[in-house]
Amino acid sequence: MPASDRAIHADASVERLWTGATVITFVRTLASLALCLVAAVEQDRTLLIVGLVVYWVGDMADGGYARLFDCETRIGGVLDIMCDRINCAAFYIGLAWLEPEMVLPVSVYLFNFMVIDMFLSLAFLAWPIRSPNYFYVVDRRIYTWNWSKPAKAVNSSLFAVLLLVTGWWQVGLVIALALVVLKCVSMRWLFQLGIPVPERAAV
Repeated sequence: MPASDRAIHADASVERLWTGATVITFVRTLASLALCLVAAVEQDRTLLIVGLVVYWVGDMADGGYARLFDCETRIGGVLDIMCDRINCAAFYIGLAWLEPEMVLPVSVYLFNFMVIDMFLSLAFLAWPIRSPNYFYVVDRRIYTWNWSKPAKAVNSSLFAVLLLVTGWWQVGLVIALALVVLKCVSMRWLFQLGIPVPERAAV
């Protein structure tokens, strides 16, 4: 099997919970969560932003480490997806706590990210690939709009940056609703593609 193919496709023999990448995932998750919780208690917007930065940097670090040291696993991919959600929720709930006018756009965004996007992100498990980062071997269109580098930037960073920089909840709401539409369209493409069901083992 070519090296590039080995990097993309899952290998049951290398699946394990503890790798350098998953250690980074757990550390950044706990650190960011703690910072956001303290920020909410202390009413400290700066500390909340530090918590967001720790989440973003850690999220890039765990994926980069996994690819660099060839320890990318499906277990790690699922953990990363789940931990992204708790870090994201901690930041945005903290932001809405500090700035109540942000409640509506934050609620729409969190519903999208923690329900619709979560389903889309975990769908990779139906195919023998290591993570959503390789979904292009399944469907290029769904990958391009959800997990390519530009898509990741728009889906995660743009919303937070605009809320923090402008403070315009109306703009945030428009972006959050646009993301809901994009994810629903992606979900339709996924269902049209069809999600494989594993063969039933002979008893």
